[in-house]
Amino acid sequence: MKNSYQRNQTTEFLLLGLSDNPKVQTFLFLLFLVFYMITLAGDLFIMLLVALDPKLHNPMYLFLANFSFVDICLISAIVPQFLRNLISTRQTISFVGCLTQFFFFGVMANAECLLLAVMGYDRYVAIYSPLNYSLVMSSKTCGMLVAAAYVISVLHSLLYTLMSSQLSFCGSNKIHHFFCDFPPLLKLSCSDTSIEQLVVSTEGMAMLLVPFLFLVASYTTVVRTILKSRSVEGRWKAFSTCSSHLTVVALYYSSLLFMYFKPLSSYSLDYDRVVSVVYSAIVPMLNPFIYSLRNKDIARASRRVLNRWIMHTR
Repeated sequence: MKNSYQRNQTTEFLLLGLSDNPKVQTFLFLLFLVFYMITLAGDLFIMLLVALDPKLHNPMYLFLANFSFVDICLISAIVPQFLRNLISTRQTISFVGCLTQFFFFGVMANAECLLLAVMGYDRYVAIYSPLNYSLVMSSKTCGMLVAAAYVISVLHSLLYTLMSSQLSFCGSNKIHHFFCDFPPLLKLSCSDTSIEQLVVSTEGMAMLLVPFLFLVASYTTVVRTILKSRSVEGRWKAFSTCSSHLTVVALYYSSLLFMYFKPLSSYSLDYDRVVSVVYSAIVPMLNPFIYSLRNKDIARASRRVLNRWIMHTR
């Protein structure tokens, strides 16, 4: 065990990225740089808006601000390293660096899943039991839900990082991916990975499916409640409130379920790397727009904050 640990500590991986064509790499650098800058600007804008506008100090936007924070951390765990590799002659990452990247990516990816479930529960309470909303979704409850999402995500990612640290890599050091993720690491390892694959198919499946099934159950009740409403305007307003969240859920979960719920032997070097771009870069970039467009609260808050800033600078 000691020799294996020492070997792993000095292993250096070669991240093959998305293409070895120099022209394509230049295009990818510019594309992912744009993805990164848009994500930072959009999510920081939402976080700043929620912090500065008192009318957005409610559970819905508290969860949205945390979701924006997770988006920033998720894309920051992957894209800067990828951008560095695209312009560097040595597209490598140390074993410790690989585990570090994988740990933070895992924390944020799972936190997104759990926060989406929490946001779904918030919409469920708001529509199904509006009279009890302020009592059920108290500040203490909201804080506990957010804290639980982070703690569970850290513990889950720590488990997978510890499992990865015990793997042996005695053959090729080429990771057919643009960041350190669990499936390509398992595929590259020369260890017996049957236990790790069992954990993925049980604990890992539960980690994704439980929040997803909770969302399905919540929104099934929400849709039934909305359809019972006699007010057409009320129905439209309720559907409009939930549509943004459902769009993000559909984009995020469809790519994650495709990527992780299949045998390791069916892992595709090319297709899966493209799919992973969706949940690691494209979805975080789109989230601020999805949650902001057609959101009257965000529009009004933007005008209020802008007007206060103009008055302050005069």
